[in-house]
Amino acid sequence: MSQSLAQILVHLVFSTKNREALLADDIRDELHAYIGGIVESQKGALLKAGSVEDHIHLLMAHPRTSAPSDLVQEIKTGSSKWLKSKGARYAHFHWQSGYGIFSISPIHRAALEDYIGNQAEHHRIGTFQEEYRRLLEKYGIEYDERYVWD
Repeated sequence: MSQSLAQILVHLVFSTKNREALLADDIRDELHAYIGGIVESQKGALLKAGSVEDHIHLLMAHPRTSAPSDLVQEIKTGSSKWLKSKGARYAHFHWQSGYGIFSISPIHRAALEDYIGNQAEHHRIGTFQEEYRRLLEKYGIEYDERYVWD
């Protein structure tokens, strides 16, 4: 076979440092678009983004030639630098050091897009930490509570 093909769909989740409520409504669409540009520059595609004040969810077609940790580093470093250029509110902005990245089946894509699109509604009744614990349990990931949050 002379062609290398892949479809690797992933759900990436991470929060602001210490889950500070820093992501204002008026910057989120622009932030999502900027992250989309980062993902495209790495030969991937941002399919859906959703965020609230303290965290972000990204559905991506992961590039076949990039390690997940490398892509996440590009996204977090690039978007953090970009946010810091957006004024005093973001001068000391940082993402948390960790993240969760989960593979998803194409069959579940539409449901995940709906979930990501309804973040504001979803978080009226639950915290990021509660949501993240549910995701870790859903995907069968063992974790130590002492090291999940920073």
